[in-house]
Amino acid sequence: MRLGPGDIVELRGANGSGKTTLLRCLAGLTSDFSGAIDRCTAFLYMGHRGGINGQLTPIENLEWYGALVGSAADGARMRDALDAVGLAGYARTPCGQLSAGQQRRVTLARLKLDAAALWLLDEPLTALDDDGCALVRSLLEQHRSRGGSAVCATHPPLEVSGVRCERLGAQL
Repeated sequence: MRLGPGDIVELRGANGSGKTTLLRCLAGLTSDFSGAIDRCTAFLYMGHRGGINGQLTPIENLEWYGALVGSAADGARMRDALDAVGLAGYARTPCGQLSAGQQRRVTLARLKLDAAALWLLDEPLTALDDDGCALVRSLLEQHRSRGGSAVCATHPPLEVSGVRCERLGAQL
């Protein structure tokens, strides 16, 4: 699979077919595979589990993420990212008190803060309502318009124009 600027690939397949494993290999989180991965750009990996701490607030989770990847953002920029994903007013609420969809939106706010050219997104539509799914589509379109690329493992279709769909079969 080759990706160029503006390419979005949707990985589809049954549970256990290898979508998450492929994304983890692309992200360098799994090394037990055959073949080669040549990745020559910065990437952002967003797993199907949000990777947020329920005891921290959305702002604190974004601060932690920024420190982890070395791209700290100021408070105003983090609040703007939370506003952009529909979490205005929740910046100081512990994430454990937020719904699953709101927690997913905290994770999506990372996409507004990280300048990585390649997004590796595992089940980005999980736990989102219709507005949240539209938000993901909009974020992908904006990323594409800036020349960014994405590989997304998903069960429901992304419904983004020009997406290339790759189907994976179950490994026995």
